[in-house]
Amino acid sequence: MMLHFQQQMLRYLALTTFVFALSISTMVAQTRTITGKITASSDGTGIPGVNIQVKGTQKGTSSNASGAYSLEVSGASLVLSFTSIGFDAQEIKVGNRNVVDVEMTSSTQELNEVVVTALGIKREEKSLGYSVGKVAGKDLNRVITENVLNGLSGKLAGVSINATGATGSSVSMIIRGAKSLSNDNQPLFVIDGVPVINTLNNIGQVGNDNRVDYGNAISDLNPDNIESVSVLKGPSAAALYGSRAGNGVVLITTKTGAKSKKMTINVNSNTVFDNPFKYLDMHSKFATGILPFTPGNNPYPGSILSIEEGSAGGIGPELDKGYLAYQWNSPKDAAGKSIPTELKSYPNNLKNFIQTGITTTNGFSISNSTDAATYRISYSNMTNRGLIPGSDLFKNSIDLATSLNLTDKIKLSTNFDFSRNNSNNRPASERGSNPLQWAYAVSPHINIMDLKDYWVPGREGLQQKSQAIGNYNNPWFLAHEVKNAFERNRFFGNAKLDYQINKEFSLMARYSLDTYGETRETKIAPSYTGEKNGAYGLTTLSPSETNIDFLATYAKSLQDFSLSLSVGGNARNSTNRFISESSRGGTGLVIPGLYTLQNIATANIQYSSSQSKKVVYSAYGMANVGYKDMIYLDLTARNDWSSTLPVDNRSYFYPSASLSVLLNEMFQIPNNRIDLIKVRAGVAQAGNDTNPYSLFNTLGLAEPWAGVTRLSKPGSILLPDLKPEITTSMDLGLDVTMYRNRLRFSGTYYTVENRNQIIPTTLPASTGFSSKNINAGLLVSKGIELTLGGTPIDKNGWRLDLTTNFYKNATTIEELSEGLNFYTLWTDAKGGAWTYVGDTIGDIYDNELVVVKDQSSKYFGYPILDGDGSWQRIAASNTRNKIGNFNPDFILGLQTSLTYKNWSLNMTFDWRNGGDFVSQTYRYGESDLKSQRFLDNLINPGTMTGDALRNYLVANQETMIKVNGNQFNIVGGPTKEYGGYPFEYGGKVYPNGVFNPGVIAQYDSKGNITGYEENLGGPNTRIIPFGDNYPWDFTRAAMFDASFVKLREVSLAYELPSNVVKKLGLQAANFSVYSRNIILWTAAKIGIDPETAFQPQAGTQAGTQFKQGIERYNVTPWVIPVGFRLGLTF
Repeated sequence: MMLHFQQQMLRYLALTTFVFALSISTMVAQTRTITGKITASSDGTGIPGVNIQVKGTQKGTSSNASGAYSLEVSGASLVLSFTSIGFDAQEIKVGNRNVVDVEMTSSTQELNEVVVTALGIKREEKSLGYSVGKVAGKDLNRVITENVLNGLSGKLAGVSINATGATGSSVSMIIRGAKSLSNDNQPLFVIDGVPVINTLNNIGQVGNDNRVDYGNAISDLNPDNIESVSVLKGPSAAALYGSRAGNGVVLITTKTGAKSKKMTINVNSNTVFDNPFKYLDMHSKFATGILPFTPGNNPYPGSILSIEEGSAGGIGPELDKGYLAYQWNSPKDAAGKSIPTELKSYPNNLKNFIQTGITTTNGFSISNSTDAATYRISYSNMTNRGLIPGSDLFKNSIDLATSLNLTDKIKLSTNFDFSRNNSNNRPASERGSNPLQWAYAVSPHINIMDLKDYWVPGREGLQQKSQAIGNYNNPWFLAHEVKNAFERNRFFGNAKLDYQINKEFSLMARYSLDTYGETRETKIAPSYTGEKNGAYGLTTLSPSETNIDFLATYAKSLQDFSLSLSVGGNARNSTNRFISESSRGGTGLVIPGLYTLQNIATANIQYSSSQSKKVVYSAYGMANVGYKDMIYLDLTARNDWSSTLPVDNRSYFYPSASLSVLLNEMFQIPNNRIDLIKVRAGVAQAGNDTNPYSLFNTLGLAEPWAGVTRLSKPGSILLPDLKPEITTSMDLGLDVTMYRNRLRFSGTYYTVENRNQIIPTTLPASTGFSSKNINAGLLVSKGIELTLGGTPIDKNGWRLDLTTNFYKNATTIEELSEGLNFYTLWTDAKGGAWTYVGDTIGDIYDNELVVVKDQSSKYFGYPILDGDGSWQRIAASNTRNKIGNFNPDFILGLQTSLTYKNWSLNMTFDWRNGGDFVSQTYRYGESDLKSQRFLDNLINPGTMTGDALRNYLVANQETMIKVNGNQFNIVGGPTKEYGGYPFEYGGKVYPNGVFNPGVIAQYDSKGNITGYEENLGGPNTRIIPFGDNYPWDFTRAAMFDASFVKLREVSLAYELPSNVVKKLGLQAANFSVYSRNIILWTAAKIGIDPETAFQPQAGTQAGTQFKQGIERYNVTPWVIPVGFRLGLTF
């Protein structure tokens, strides 16, 4: 069925293109060439990009970087039209001249820039009473990214964008902070009027610990097809979208053929190489094990070392000392006994496993326009070879935009997009089948290349080769034999009819559709430690949404007033189908390596399916009133009726009002340096609707018993009188432009209140349920957005544009339900992220370290150790020990653009300051004694003992005794080199003892502290083994500062001169080199990108499948991409 649909679509696209191409006619006549140069009257410099057109025809060209142009014309009585943004248009009669030079005068046209607002309505920016973020398509496409959201990073105030992983992973976009506790807080995306399906929750799992991020669906969009992006940040801007606008709206307008005045063919090719350069700093000093045995001191027979290959510890015998040992791959002698071999280090194992990523994107478009019709058809193909061997990603898209003037009053336009995204293998993330986890787990005494032939000889297809079969996975095996494939075929588009009834009245009607089918197939070969008998599964997702909307508008100017009134309606119908069939966890397949559902024993098949439908009807209206082009008032209202809400609650009303006042016009400020001073304010309501089946419980399918089908009930009681979340916002802003738009400022302060949160409350076990959903709670977000831009240089062919944006937001929980004083986002690593009433969303909590709290004591702040000398804790549930917050203090972006003649250099920087993240990668890596950082932080006593060591520690107590941040102080180490103390193990003494600086409390019979015994290196200091002394009970031991600075984009481009281009038979040609997403600095300094601190989960918690602010083996190596782009226009 899908193949037939694709064939029909391709036939339609081909036929449509052919019909429109035939509509374009050309004239053959006697021609001549007009040349000239266009300069600015202010300083005489050439003006690039001026549009030159023969009046009354579609024939035209544009000036090059120096302002020169050349145009072939025919006929007599010619008139040339010259237009450029920022300059007054001119029309010049040519006569018999072959050279026509033009001086153009600056205008204020650019101050009246038009932006796309709600429902696709275009408005002058100066008239808006709210803030709209905007990014032009050319600024998105200088550097090609596989997900359009990545191209917005650092370019918009009030917007936080996070890539959750490597190429193809989901990308999170949060506008003005998280507003909901029950959904993923992603905005509504509208492409050419089509609301498109997108969610951050696209994690799938077949097989134990095989979590795969298949990427959110907004990545289906071809970035090269985008004309502009408008971000409606607050409800004042987005209220017309009603119950879908609570998290903001992103309006994407794609390219049409309107700018092409003759048949134009654009071809572009991009290739980028992702060159890995930074990995985790794990040591290569010791083999696997928990004690650094030596040939002269070990418990093995004959004193020949034997490596504990199955141990998780990373402090075995030292490497590169000439030691011989029995190893996992030791050769055998004639009697079949292992021969000890030299212990060597292989510090480049990760470098030898990871490959250079290569992404190639090629595309072309054909476009044209006449007075009667326009069209543009484009095709794009992307292929990606990932950093992990065996991983890939493919994207293909076809886009068609047409416009046909049926009469002088009726226009029919269409936009269609068909795409296919697929992969033969998406590597798993988190822990389990993640190849990167096990690549880092390969002990440094093993050459990872010895594992590349990953099957045990003679047992191919049955048993992976490993340093410790059953305990360790081979990363090459996981990369090639745990295959998570998917294919997503998507179509979205619309057909729109515009009817300009008369000068005042217009009518728009539109039908839009967004639908896709996604199939996932997982094949897991036998011997994966999580599924020893292999696994297989198929998952199918089929969401679809249709929208029918209309808008009637009356617009009229009445002397000093301008008036626009609109009414409209929308009918939305969405369906969602889900089917999953797989082998039950741990059961495996009947015949190894045969991946079919029939190869799963009947009792071992796990299956689930669901289907839902939702209908929403909407009516809305708006009024825009202007007075003397200096005061603008906007009023909007929308009412939604939702099928997923109770009958008595399903009607909801969302109003908004905004006002903008142009002070420079009102007070007629005579200073010619000031172009615009605008103050604006707005207040609005929007909402977040609920999903189907949120009112009443439905029965689930439980595991059959003795062949009898069983049903199960959920553990939570739903809310039959559910209400949608209501978001109320208030904006205050100031916009200033000066010096003919060469200096620009915009500032906004906002507050957003979100009520009616859907919150689960705990129920006693006697009820038979674990929780009950209620409508309660109030979240309040407050923030500021600042944008400052300028053009300090614009002379003699040089132009420098600088734009910086600043964003700061805090969201607090002001209210929850009765009896609930905090809300949990996630728990992990002995702590978690939860927020108490009155506190900020994103707070991270931990067990509390027991320390001396008596400020009069000389030991104030010292850890109070237990009798063995280990740190003690108070459970996080019994204290309120906040240790950080995963949200940044502020985000600062900077864009620079420097042009000189045909050259241009563009850069985008992104600085996120503050915030914290928990690295489970380092938590496990350091508890397993594999981190170089853990070794570097040890305190080496050297020759100091007794009072000398004690006094040294006390003199440096702030950094050597007291625990600060993630630094738990340890004196000693694994060997004499590190100052290790003698410690007895198995009847022998080894120099791997350490002690934790602190004190041991002394108690009376009632449990009161009466004094302290020092544990600072004196005679009674408790010595414990280095291999058993990681502070596992504390989240803070693995929490790091999340601040970073990234060079999001850098590109150097060259536009070929027009005379060279014409000799080549082209209209334009350009070439560029670029790079993207280069990490310049992180405060953590541990080789992990703080931006990707999103830990994926198979299920949802707090409305999302990602735990924000924590990562586990999300450790893609840092790369320096080098890309090349070639663009040709025929």
